[in-house]
Amino acid sequence: MKIFGLEKLSMVDYEGHLCCTVFTAGCNFRCPYCHNSDIVEGKNLHEITEAEFFTFLNKRKGLLDAVCVSGGEPTLQPDLIEFIKKIKALGYLVKLDSNGTAPKLIKQLVSQNLIDYVAMDIKNSRESYRKTANGYFDLANIEQSIEFLKQGHIPYEFRTTLVKGHHTEKEIKEIALWLKGADKIYLQCFVDSGSCIESGLKKIEKPEAEHYKEILSKTIKEVYLRGY
Repeated sequence: MKIFGLEKLSMVDYEGHLCCTVFTAGCNFRCPYCHNSDIVEGKNLHEITEAEFFTFLNKRKGLLDAVCVSGGEPTLQPDLIEFIKKIKALGYLVKLDSNGTAPKLIKQLVSQNLIDYVAMDIKNSRESYRKTANGYFDLANIEQSIEFLKQGHIPYEFRTTLVKGHHTEKEIKEIALWLKGADKIYLQCFVDSGSCIESGLKKIEKPEAEHYKEILSKTIKEVYLRGY
């Protein structure tokens, strides 16, 4: 497992749980607003060994109750299943952050009871997905992951980071139809960390985000703003 980051304590990455967040290297997307560009590219970072990570987890037993596996895109890691098995063996809950490009692996993790929650990014509407994701992928895989999660096999959330020039009322209306019947989506406020893949991007202001929330609320059970 290639680990290039560890947030030792988070109260926001897994709602209702004290967790740590581990960041895996590499991604098959190049979203312009991604603030983890070094992790995506797998460069300029110190690699954390599995031994170091599990030493940390052992010391945090009773203090943390969950691990968020993020990235990058964790499902690109060939040893993800074995890695999560080791985490579960220590008694931790596991949340997976994913872009949904590996539906078969997500299904496998769920069927083996290796993950407890999934947060899947919805980059944009179908029509604008490639523009925003800016990477090689098969939209059919995204569709499969969405449909699988909507079936309720595991608690989940969808999440969309709102960025000017990428998300308009048109895209939001299309997302609302696409995700119809879903349990939950978060509209996230873009923050320019200074290390984004593309510079000069702007956030969508709260009044517009509130309008988008109203649109999505017509087809999705729970819609929230995050970071506004």
